[in-house]
Amino acid sequence: MSAAPDPARALIGAVRDSLAGVGDPERAIGQQRYMKSAMPFRGLTSPALRATLRPLLGDPAHQLSDRAAWEACVRELWDDAAYREERYAALALAGHRRYREFLDVSTLPLFHHLARTGAWWDLVDDIATHHVAPVLRAARRAATPVVRSWATDDDLWVRRVAILSQLPAKAETDTVLLAHCLDANLPESPYGTEFFIRKAIGWALREFAKTDPDWVLEYVDDRELSPLSRREALKHVAPRRKR
Repeated sequence: MSAAPDPARALIGAVRDSLAGVGDPERAIGQQRYMKSAMPFRGLTSPALRATLRPLLGDPAHQLSDRAAWEACVRELWDDAAYREERYAALALAGHRRYREFLDVSTLPLFHHLARTGAWWDLVDDIATHHVAPVLRAARRAATPVVRSWATDDDLWVRRVAILSQLPAKAETDTVLLAHCLDANLPESPYGTEFFIRKAIGWALREFAKTDPDWVLEYVDDRELSPLSRREALKHVAPRRKR
């Protein structure tokens, strides 16, 4: 991987130094155990992490001038992370309002890489709902074929991103795309028996049921879902609607 340009490297150094200075080693042990993470934590709470990153990412001195510098910074923070908070910082940078103009279809390969290498729910779910979802919403025609292909990717976590990529969409949900992503990951599929796929299917259906319970009921009735997916899908559907 090529090194990030100088402005990006300055930001990376500032992020790493700041995170090192505010961690809690005792908390870090518990966080690593809870997350079953091979990568250690610094031990920051979520509010402390946000408070630490906010002034750094918003500092004019650390502004990245173009897409190449921004992506290089995200990748280096992520790929060379020694602590998990550095990956959280990479995601915060990827979604920062200062760089929203870069969130388009051409950034989807970046998020594919982050999902494959992140390979755990805390990172992947953020990628799906806060990074891929906005791209899909803003550039539906161009992004939909990419997300469709991810639903049959050879990586479990990329498939999970596809399943969850419309979680915030509500009434704007593309039900054809949603059905494709779910159908590609039912129990007979390559990863259909994996917990994180079964749970994602249930979560996607449960969330969309808040908008269109009839569609969800029809989908559940027409497919052979795992018991976990079915239970999650119908969790908040009014009892009178259950069949």
